[in-house]
Amino acid sequence: MTTNTAWLTDTGTVNQASVKRQVLNRLRRARGQLDAIITTVEGDGECRAVVTQLAAVSAAVKRAGFVIVASGMKRCLSSAPADADGECDSLEHLSVEELEKLFLMLS
Repeated sequence: MTTNTAWLTDTGTVNQASVKRQVLNRLRRARGQLDAIITTVEGDGECRAVVTQLAAVSAAVKRAGFVIVASGMKRCLSSAPADADGECDSLEHLSVEELEKLFLMLS
């Protein structure tokens, strides 16, 4: 697993801090929902409640992923022009096609 978080390390940009805050809030919410699901299952809770919470966790994680990829796409496409191979230097050297694949993985 890589520890490179170039999509969040632009310290001069308030927007990047906002993106990081949004992503962390969504992931923390999903973690809380997942804890509630585990508790419900351990307590032999109702199927409908478990499935509803699973859908909420899935949506929260997916939204966090979309925020990350959209932020990277926006940053790559607006901040640094791609080179002849379509590479963007401002986002972990991902091409526009690679960013598009990441986006599609979430859909």
